[in-house]
Formats: sequence, structure tokens, C-alpha cells
Amino acid sequence: MTLTATEIAASVRGGETTAREHVQSTLDRIAELDGPVGAFQVVRRERALAESDSVDSSADRSLLPLAGVPIAIKDNVPVAGEPMRDGSAGSDPGPQDTDHEVVRRLRAAGAVVVGLTRVPELCVFGATDSTFGVTRNPLDLSRTPGGSSGGSAAAVAAGMVPVAHGNDGMGSIRIPAACCGLVGIKPGLGVVPADLGNGSWFDMSENGPLATTVADAALVLSVMAATPDLAEVREPTTLRIALSTKVPMPFNPLHEDWRGAARSTAELLRTAGHSVTEADPVYGQTLAASEIARWTAGTELDAQWLQDRGRLAKRTRRHAAVGRMVLKAGFPTDKGRAAWTSRAERLFADHDVLLTPALARYPKSSAAWSERGWLANTLSDARHAPFAAPWNLAGWPAIVVPAGMGSGSTPLAIQLVARPGGEGLLLGLAAQLEAIRPWRRHL
Repeated sequence: MTLTATEIAASVRGGETTAREHVQSTLDRIAELDGPVGAFQVVRRERALAESDSVDSSADRSLLPLAGVPIAIKDNVPVAGEPMRDGSAGSDPGPQDTDHEVVRRLRAAGAVVVGLTRVPELCVFGATDSTFGVTRNPLDLSRTPGGSSGGSAAAVAAGMVPVAHGNDGMGSIRIPAACCGLVGIKPGLGVVPADLGNGSWFDMSENGPLATTVADAALVLSVMAATPDLAEVREPTTLRIALSTKVPMPFNPLHEDWRGAARSTAELLRTAGHSVTEADPVYGQTLAASEIARWTAGTELDAQWLQDRGRLAKRTRRHAAVGRMVLKAGFPTDKGRAAWTSRAERLFADHDVLLTPALARYPKSSAAWSERGWLANTLSDARHAPFAAPWNLAGWPAIVVPAGMGSGSTPLAIQLVARPGGEGLLLGLAAQLEAIRPWRRHL
């Protein structure tokens, strides 16, 4: 059993252990475990060890919130000195000049970047495979860890790293968290610097952490957001919680295990003293169109930044082509986002938190989805994970936490959503669930 990020940082700050010890141990685990999983695009063995020595020699080590914590970074943000492939053969193979702001903050807090994790091409799809290989779920190698932060989730779930960076444009932190039995939080708009690709998918994409405990997720988020108070997880007062198992996408069946996970969680929260009532958001007929417009148009803008977009996989080319049509038609506009946010606010006038299933069914196979057609990919993604994207469109915070086991080989999970500014509230409620119904951290 590996230490949590919180435990590692406390040990290094206190001088009981060194950053080099933890980084070396992490690199050894990656070498031992990553072969069948395929979580990493790049492993920074020599550079990570050198950076760990810098942490150990720092005069400020005792003040670093992430002192010596090994962390994996999703391969769609710049890490100085490393290529940023973004899952695409058409990307620039040369090293990046500077760190993304989130990476800079993590390093300044004492974290050591041990590697970059794999993504689907341009982070578009809900299973992590590309020209660079297939990433598999360490809990069941026949299934996907989800996407697009699937490499990061697989690395954490396998115990290779204690925490990892991810980002979320249509559920890309929360879907892998659900697939792999992790905690994953998408912060609200503007809480953490985004600057993802060419426009952050029209402000739908946010950076955030993947972790095995709520405390670790809170600690890493507090550094990403430059808001130390977020690390102090506080038990919430009595909350008004809306339970909804309504699937946003029409004619999409919900597996009974995932419905049951939401309902059993609701009962736990009632027992803990919260007021839980059944209430559904009014998703509306135009919600999906607003999400898809940003998803496809954002992909087209990202493709324009490639060194050679002619090397895009067929499914990604089709996705970007749809995005070009969306842009030529004058979309996306703010109208759809405003309408959906107004409907969401009506639900939250009487509730503090929304509870939903995290997924509609168990993770799909870990096959080479990049070799399948665009329609097969998009329909499969929509059927598996319909609950996440509405909150990207709204720009509201949402967290996924494990919710026990069902009939499948991977855990169940639930999603909690709050109003803007509710990250601390969500972390507190998630920690309460963790205390009531603890989950297994690793294999």
C-alpha cells in the first residue's frame, strides 16, 4: 500500500523521509506495473530524480504543501523540456519551452513531475487510446479507464503515483474517476487556470486532480487554485440534497447498479442528517446541441494548432469537420449556456447539492476505439457518460467519488454538483461519504 500525497508531503516536510526516496519508489512502481496498463506517454526518470534532489535541498522544504509528492501530468498541457503529444501523431514532437501555469504551481509547491500520461487524440473521446497505444483499466484490463484523463486515472488506480493532474471538458476527470474507483473533481469556471488548447473548448474545460482520497484531492486542488483554504476539508452542515437518476440524454437506459449506487448514497446522506429529496434538473431539448457545438468546434480550433493535421485519425478528422460547420454557422453562442444555467439555478433555488449516478453503465472495453468510426465513438461515449457534460456547459463544480461494488468488475460511483464557489462544500460532503463508506485505495 503506497502512502497518500498528504502523508508523503508531511513526512518530507518533517524530515522523516526525502523526496528522492518517494520519487525513486514511484519510478520503480511505474517500471514494474505500467507494462500491461499503458498509463504513461513519458517517464521522466533522470529529470524527476534531479528535481527531487532540488526539493530536498530547498531551504523552504518545511513550507511546501506538496513537498516531495510524485505527480503525473496529463499529456495535453506543456511541461518544460518534454514534448506535448496530446495523443496525436500530428503534434509537435519537440520539447516545450515553459510549464503550464498549473504545472508551475504544482512544482512551486514541491511536487515532482515523474511523467506524462496518455490521452485519446486531442482529448476528444471517452476511452484512452491513440496512435501511441491503448491504456487499460488496472482494475480490469479488459475495460477502459475512461477518457480523456484515462492515463492519469490508471496511474493513480494502479498505485503508480499517489495523485495526478487531469482536465475535464465533457467529463474527462469525472469519467475516469468513476471507471477507476477514484476521487475526481472538476472545479468551477475560473477557479483554476484553464488555458487548454486553443480556447479551452469555449470555456468548458477545467484542470483538476485525480486522487485516492478526498484529502489528497483537496490538497492538490488547493495548490492548482492557489487557494490554501481548499485543503482544509470541513464537515458540512445539514444540506438540502436533490437526488436525480434522470438521464440527460433521451432514450438512454440507466443500468440498475448505477441507479442503485445513487439511491444507496442518498440513504447514507439521509442517515447522516441531510435532507434528501428526489428532484430532476430540467435538462431541455437543446442542452445536448449546446454541448456538442462546443465539443466539436473546440476540437477544430485545437486541430488548427497541430504541426500536421493531416495525420489526424479518421474519427478525429470527422469530429473536427463537424466543428468547422458549427463555426461557419456562427456557433457556439452564449444563448444555450445561459438557458441551461437558468434552468439549473431553478433546481438549486431549493437545494444545495445535486446527487446523480456518475455513469449510466460500466466502463466499455479497452479495445482500440481510435480505429473505429466517429459515430460509433460518439454514441458509445454518450451512452456511457451522460451525466457529466451539463456541468461543463454551466461552468459549475462537480465531484465524483466511489460508491461500492455492483455486479461488475469495476467500482460504482456517484456525482455531486454544487453552485459556483461550491468546491469546498463538495469536498466536505465527499469526505463525509468517505468516512461513512470507505473505499479501497488500490488493487
